[in-house]
Amino acid sequence: MTAEPAQNPVDDDLIEELHAIVGQRLTTAPAVREEHGRDESYHAPRPPDVVVYATSTEEVSDIVKVCARRQVPVIPFGTGTSLEGHVAALKGGVCIDLMQMNEVLAVNVEDMDCTVQAGVTRKQLGEHLRDTGLFFAVDPGADASIGGMAATRASGTNAVRYGTMRETVLALTVVLADGRIIRTSRRARKSSAGYDLTRLFVGSEGTLGVITEVTLRLVGIPEAISVAVCAFPDLAAAVNASITTIQAGVPVARIEILDDKQMEAINKFSKLDYPEAPTLFFEFHGSEAGVVEQVETVEAIADDFGGSDFQWATKAEDRARLWQARHDAFYAAMALRPGSKGYATDVCVPISRLAECIVETRKDIEESKLLAPIVGHVGDGNFHLVMVLDPDDPDEMARAKALNERLVMRGLAMDGTCTGEHGVGYGKIDFLVAEHGEAVSVMRTIKTALDPLGIMNPGKIVRV
Repeated sequence: MTAEPAQNPVDDDLIEELHAIVGQRLTTAPAVREEHGRDESYHAPRPPDVVVYATSTEEVSDIVKVCARRQVPVIPFGTGTSLEGHVAALKGGVCIDLMQMNEVLAVNVEDMDCTVQAGVTRKQLGEHLRDTGLFFAVDPGADASIGGMAATRASGTNAVRYGTMRETVLALTVVLADGRIIRTSRRARKSSAGYDLTRLFVGSEGTLGVITEVTLRLVGIPEAISVAVCAFPDLAAAVNASITTIQAGVPVARIEILDDKQMEAINKFSKLDYPEAPTLFFEFHGSEAGVVEQVETVEAIADDFGGSDFQWATKAEDRARLWQARHDAFYAAMALRPGSKGYATDVCVPISRLAECIVETRKDIEESKLLAPIVGHVGDGNFHLVMVLDPDDPDEMARAKALNERLVMRGLAMDGTCTGEHGVGYGKIDFLVAEHGEAVSVMRTIKTALDPLGIMNPGKIVRV
């Protein structure tokens, strides 16, 4: 293993150089620095030394050049909604806040794509596309920035039908560790020209460069949309109903599972009144006739597994309320225990092993005596725990960390992954070798080739 590259502290000379680039869009205020050193996870804040607010790719390039010359760490920052310590400044340095880079640069309706700056958020883009007949299909629970979603290879409830950011990102503009600006691809839907640099940077978590612009694939708004909620007698029945739906070839847009504890949480948090039992949320997209056919098939499958009568949300406002409740599951879980923090984790396994994995995990939770609702995108084998705990209680934290490790190793034993969509950050860095083995050394080679000084978000994904 090579030695960690040396990195220098931020000093007055560096701050003066940064002032020359961004003017007053720079701060060393402790409260702002702390806000930029934490995400939505339980991890303690690790603030940067200085926060700068960039407004263009060129400014980002100039900032990175200054930091590279002085060997000072660079940490990109969007909305701060990540869950594995991605934005923590583990070695101090300069945080580049990209949220003022929030312009939708182009919408190509006929080509069904758009290009946005990295600070545009998911909901902002949705509003911008409202009258185009198109929508952006990737929907993590948070109103995350598009740049952050690309950097963490985000997904969400629609992934079973429309894919993740891996399938959605067509091209990126990236500032490399030496300040060079590159565009990874053109807008063509496919290409055989050279290495696929777009996929290299999607999921790189700021460790290879700073993403400043993103070109995205869009999809047409379907003619008909129907949402259904169905309770089941137990978790295994609910999961097996979802697996059978996928294996039957039903082109369902979303299938989400919430266990009884999570249903209790969202009922209280979002003022709903669904049965507090293992529950599937379905959404169907297509033509009027196509949706009817999908619904009939899924109702028959649910009935075979003991599912109760479907409850329907057909009005747009009712559908929005239901899915907002699902997206708020993290906050709803924490509201079960006021003053708590959420220790969120996820795994993803082949769908044939999903029921086994979830049932074993639920038993593990009960034996651990932890409050940890289960929620997941069961259509693609991905599920989450939100361990609701007091991070200042050493015993609780020890039990939570042990539960997380058992969950990950259980997922890996089933040929799954340590994270389906949260990413690695530094929270799951120790599991990467268990998952990828010698391939981690290849990742390390790529990291050192593109970032020889080790300044790009150090301490994340791979140790150098």
